[in-house]
Amino acid sequence: MSLRVDSAPPQSFSAFFDLRGNAKAGQLQLTSPIGSTLGLAKWSPGMATLQTGSDIRQFDSIELMIEAATGAAIPLDALFGWLDGQQQSVPGWRADLSQVGAGRLQALRDSPTPTADLRIVFERPQ
Repeated sequence: MSLRVDSAPPQSFSAFFDLRGNAKAGQLQLTSPIGSTLGLAKWSPGMATLQTGSDIRQFDSIELMIEAATGAAIPLDALFGWLDGQQQSVPGWRADLSQVGAGRLQALRDSPTPTADLRIVFERPQ
């Protein structure tokens, strides 16, 4: 997974990920190429937590947590649909689902600013 946010200053990160659950309740673990945990996000209705190292931050929603962590609002409901190959219309976002069958997804946010480029390479659980 990689995310580039064209903010001031620009932000970008890449990580391996393990995503479980759905947009309502789940968890996302991010790991570095050498296998160390970069962060663990957990969410359920009305709450979300983000653990990075020994720091644990709590948020009222997964959307607020994502925006605080990345600098950009990412439409989680739509993201789960996109990963399943379902076209989801989200104002300001364009998702390229042409390679989802091969385990690749790209979604671009044109508005509002800052613009963002989300790229995901994934395997479906067997």
